[in-house]
Parts: sequence; C-alpha cells; structure tokens
Amino acid sequence: MSTVLAGHGLVKKYGSTTALDGVDVEVGERDSLAIMGPSGSGKSTLLHTLAGIIRPDAGQVLLRGERREDGSASAGLERIDNLGENRLSALRRKRFGFVFQFGQLLPELPAEENVALPLMLEGVPRGEAVARARTWFVPLGLEGLERRRPGQLSGGQAQRVAIARALAVEPDVVFADEPTGALDQHTSTEVIQLLTFATRETGAALVMVTHDADVAAHCGRVLQVRDGRISGHTQYTVV
Repeated sequence: MSTVLAGHGLVKKYGSTTALDGVDVEVGERDSLAIMGPSGSGKSTLLHTLAGIIRPDAGQVLLRGERREDGSASAGLERIDNLGENRLSALRRKRFGFVFQFGQLLPELPAEENVALPLMLEGVPRGEAVARARTWFVPLGLEGLERRRPGQLSGGQAQRVAIARALAVEPDVVFADEPTGALDQHTSTEVIQLLTFATRETGAALVMVTHDADVAAHCGRVLQVRDGRISGHTQYTVV
C-alpha cells in the first residue's frame, strides 16, 4: 500500500507544554486511522498538524505528489509543512476533506449547495458543482433531502451531508475530528460505517480523532497517543 501522507519526527510545543514529542506516522491509500488518547494527549494537535492547519516546530509533513493527467499516482512524497500560506490553503481545499464534530454546514444554504461549496470555491461553475454534489445523496442515504437546509436535518443527516462535502473534491485524505461526538450511539454507528465505507470506495485515506473505542474499531488502525507520543498501535481487519 503506497503512502499518501506521513509525519516524521513531529514536534509541537505551546509554551512549556509539549503537545507532540517526535511523532512518526504514515497513512496509505484507502487506509483508515483512528487517533485516540486522553484530553491533552496531543491527538488533535497531531491531526491538525498532518492536515496543514498547524505547523510543527520540528519534523516534516509529507504528502504524495499530485496525480498525473491519466489518473495514476505520481511517485514520491512532497514536503508540505514549509509551504507558504496561500499554497497550503489551496492544497487543503483541493486535496483534503474535513468532517467536524458539529458539521459546520452553512445554515443559509440547502444541503446540495453545502456539498457543492468546496467545488465552487475551486472555480467549478455552480450548475456543474451542484450536479456533482447530488451524486452523493443516494449512496449516503440522503435522497430527497437535497434542498433542505441544515436546520431541517437531523444530526445524523447533517453529518452525512458533511461527509458528502468532504468527499466532493475527491480528496487524497479526509480528516475527521470527533465526527460522531454529538450523535447518539445508533446514529454514531450509522455515520462511522458510511464514512469508512465511502472513503475506502473513493480511494481516500481517513485520519480521525475520536474518544469512542467502538467508533475507532471501524478503522483499520488505531493509534493511542499519550503525552505527545505514540503509546500504542492496534491493527484491525477491515471487512
């Protein structure tokens, strides 16, 4: 399995507190990685560093080169943590998808336009962007909800719209920060099953922070983080 994203020797400090203390991690194509740990362990800092939101004080974040025109993967990894902010922002829009705990959908837009928004921000005409967005509604169990606004959706439906939005740009990696944290257990299971299935089917890697061991068990691997270091690694068989 080829590596899509890697962090080597990642260090991040906040004053006298060391959030990451020389962390190494690699994520492959169609890989699903859950990051767990107690509050203040560094798990969210690790996710945000890999996603290019936080710059490490030391170490490197590497991303697979952009795909060639024929769709094949380019060789090698390219360093991204030292990119300028404009290039890093463009990379996050084009090659990363994000799912947050509370969805962060725009309340004034219908579901289909929330999903289409990342495409439109990249210059895709509105009609084409919405048409591409609509293709996600059936596989994610959202058929018939295209014109509903977030306030008219249940928590589980809103998170599925957020998943569709993350996948709409055909990202290399989807980052999910407590994506089921605001949901009941039954809805949480439905959402995580859809998220892991959809990312595998599209070829995207998934990197997720969660406090829920049942949610983490849907991923292929689980990293335990404590005091800014990897304290454990569990491998699962993904069906």
